[in-house]
Amino acid sequence: MLLPKNTKYRKQHKGRIHGSAKGNYELTFGYYGLKSLDAERVTARQIEASRRAITRFLKRAGRLWIRVFPDVPVTAKPAEVRMGKGKGAIDRWVCRVKPGTIMFEVDGVDKHLAKKAFELASAKLPVKTTFVSLDQF
Repeated sequence: MLLPKNTKYRKQHKGRIHGSAKGNYELTFGYYGLKSLDAERVTARQIEASRRAITRFLKRAGRLWIRVFPDVPVTAKPAEVRMGKGKGAIDRWVCRVKPGTIMFEVDGVDKHLAKKAFELASAKLPVKTTFVSLDQF
C-alpha cells in the first residue's frame, strides 16, 4: 500500500479539487497511458487494485509506471461516536486527481494489450478515464 514516509503535518483539511491538471498531463515514461477525465480523490487501495489488475493482465511483460501518489491523509471517526472531541484519526491516504492527469503509463507491450489492461484498471478507479498514446501527442 502506498503512503508517505513522513509528513510535515499529521492531518489536513478536506479541500476542493478545482481546475484541470497543471502538470503530469502528458506521457513522460511510457508509450501508452491512462488519463483521468474527472476530478476525484483516489485512495491508495484503488491505486493498488489498478496496479494489480494491469500487472496480472500483462503477465509482468513490459514496464509500468504509477504517476499518482496518495499523499493526502483522510481522517474518520469510529461508528456511533458522539459529536465533538476533536478530529478523528487518519483512516486512509488519498491522491487528489484532476482532469487530464496521467495516472498510469506502460511501455514494451502491444497497443491492444495495453488498452485492455487499462480498461481493467479503469474499472477499479472512481474516475472516468481515457486511453492515450504517444501517437496522439
